Amino acid sequence: MPSPTALLDAVTFNDDGLVPAIVQDAETDQVLMMAYMTAETLQETLDTGRMVYWSRSRQERWVKGQTSGHTQSVEAVRLDCDGDTLLFKVQQEGGACHTGFRSCFHRRGDGDGWTVDGEKVFDPGAVYE
Repeated sequence: MPSPTALLDAVTFNDDGLVPAIVQDAETDQVLMMAYMTAETLQETLDTGRMVYWSRSRQERWVKGQTSGHTQSVEAVRLDCDGDTLLFKVQQEGGACHTGFRSCFHRRGDGDGWTVDGEKVFDPGAVYE
């Protein structure tokens, strides 16, 4: 991984102080989710090796897996050509999606709408009570 200072210096945060982070399974390359990070949560992620995000809905720091136990350990990080989007390759424990699926991208568009084709790996009602 790059040094935290080098990466933080290269990232362009938006006017709200956020940068999108795409998260991909390090073994399968499956896209698991997309979330936002602040400079502080990016720094914490780089320091700990565990994914930490900024929740726009709750307006607070969000450690992935803190409630569910479904953690993400960082294997690699990439920065896009404009410096305004991050790509993390992670080891995913359990599901990445709060709806119980392995990936948030579990719906596939077809001619008439959407088909669920992802793997449900936990019951969100049992985790987020």
